[in-house]
Amino acid sequence: MGYSVGQVAGFAGVTVRTLHHYDEIGLLSPSGRSHAGHRRYGDADLDRLQRILFYRELGFPLDEVAVLLDDPESDPREHLRRQHALLTDRIARLQQMAKAVEHAMEAKKMGINLTPEEKFEVFGDHDPEQYDQEARERWGGTDAYAESRRRAASYTKDDWQRIQDQSAEWGIRYAALMEDGGPAEGERAMDLAEEHRLHITTWFYDCPYEMHTCLGEMYVADERFKAFYEALRPGLAEHLRDAILANAVRKA
Repeated sequence: MGYSVGQVAGFAGVTVRTLHHYDEIGLLSPSGRSHAGHRRYGDADLDRLQRILFYRELGFPLDEVAVLLDDPESDPREHLRRQHALLTDRIARLQQMAKAVEHAMEAKKMGINLTPEEKFEVFGDHDPEQYDQEARERWGGTDAYAESRRRAASYTKDDWQRIQDQSAEWGIRYAALMEDGGPAEGERAMDLAEEHRLHITTWFYDCPYEMHTCLGEMYVADERFKAFYEALRPGLAEHLRDAILANAVRKA
């Protein structure tokens, strides 16, 4: 009789909704049905699910996973070599971020005031003066830039830590959404996009939907922004851009 969808979800540590989604897109369709029409998974289905989850853990989008599993012309080794390089870069970046967070925690414990450069160290190596000059050139005449500068000047180290903590927690939830195969046009993704917009409005400047969609495009077009979001999960920059647009349309 095979295994029920609930049993398989328990074996694999995924949600029933994820398995239903895999079935709907043809990635993993159970080989059998019960007399009542319920999904029943066989051993071969479990083997396929194991391979799917392996590729998903490596960050492959679902459409690429389907190609790897079903296209006899595809070269899994080439995909893995490319993903290995991405993972190596991601690991290095996460280690750098962890080191910076440890530094911030130690400074907080010792009562040390961090410099502006140190506050943003978690976002990687950069020249603060260079980016400050670029920001002035691109947005210096805007109300948003002036408001952001005004607010940032008043923040304490606890405020900056709270901003980083909120961003990190949001990133974990967005990565989990993608892990579940949630589409950018889905309610969960649009709700997270709205949280992203409100985070900007709360901490930096008023961010209406039109401005938010422009930011979404920049997250993909600008390699520095894209690298930040890709470090959370490969493909997240594009997914977020699409979710931001879908949310703007929903709120229109």
